[in-house]
Amino acid sequence: MAKIENPLVAAAFDAYPSDVRRQLLRLRQLIVDVADSHEAIGRVEEMLKWGEPSYLVKGGSTIRLGMPSSSPERFAMYFNCNTKLVDTFREIYPKTFEFEGNRAIVFALGSRIDTDALRHCVELALRYHRVKKLPLLGA
Repeated sequence: MAKIENPLVAAAFDAYPSDVRRQLLRLRQLIVDVADSHEAIGRVEEMLKWGEPSYLVKGGSTIRLGMPSSSPERFAMYFNCNTKLVDTFREIYPKTFEFEGNRAIVFALGSRIDTDALRHCVELALRYHRVKKLPLLGA
């Protein structure tokens, strides 16, 4: 697992219940792995936004990780609601994920995650400004 360099981000992860933290750290690693596997994406910047671990690359759209306040048995990957990302994910993967409006993919604790599909969603988010004018973001 990639080391968390930013102490504020590490503290944010530490504040989550252990079962949620474990899942969010898996999502974090997936984001880092996607960025590392595509030279054109570049280096991921890890920071806090709205008190939650957030990930951004040049030419991409921010991805945040967190837990919906209304549902402690869930965790989520949040995307900028002013993009076409979640609408596109919903069109490509209608039965694969649970969505929250136009801003998140939400997971139940203990559920199986289709990591191949999620990697694809993360890649589209990290390349968003390069693909936003393409039909289905070039998916």
